[in-house]
Amino acid sequence: MVIDHPIFLESIRFIRSHLGANDLNYLEKKVLERLVHTSGDFSVQNLVNFSEGACEKGLRALKNGAPILTDTDMAAAAIKSMTENTTRNKVFTASMWFGKNNHTKLTKTAFGLSEGWKELSAINSGSKSPIVVIGSSPTALTYLIDILENAKDLPSLIIGMPVGFIGVEKSKNKLISTDLPRIVLNSTRGGAAMAAAAVNALLRETI
Repeated sequence: MVIDHPIFLESIRFIRSHLGANDLNYLEKKVLERLVHTSGDFSVQNLVNFSEGACEKGLRALKNGAPILTDTDMAAAAIKSMTENTTRNKVFTASMWFGKNNHTKLTKTAFGLSEGWKELSAINSGSKSPIVVIGSSPTALTYLIDILENAKDLPSLIIGMPVGFIGVEKSKNKLISTDLPRIVLNSTRGGAAMAAAAVNALLRETI
């Protein structure tokens, strides 16, 4: 069970009272509030991009026990603390598959995430298809999209929030151009904390 600190609750009330008008639905607003809280910046309201029904698909998958695959141990740690108090979904990181990397043309994170996806999606499909959370590596996001182009099984949700300058915006635009269920933070902004916050906002709604 999640027990919120009074300061957190006060922060969320403050954020709600200062957010500008928008057309977001209930779940999208919950995600936005967490992103603003995590970043301390109201301007992220103008950067977050939801595909239609993405939050609903992600929430349904979480309730059905879908595994969560992240690109970094940092994002995984932030998500695990929430899953332990809610749905207890299993959380995996790309680093779990680093040791198998003999693919010299890929970054280790791109390789690890893709191998993790292949393994987890093989045993979790349909309403339990994995949720993929990317807060660091644009190469991992780009390569994942490439291997999904001809895939039968697709993620329940992709959180696309890699941070940085080289290839970051290109990878996000590539995700947005697909029909994959997604939550994207446009621009060069992102990071493990932001990506985890998006998932944690949905996990809170499972209670």
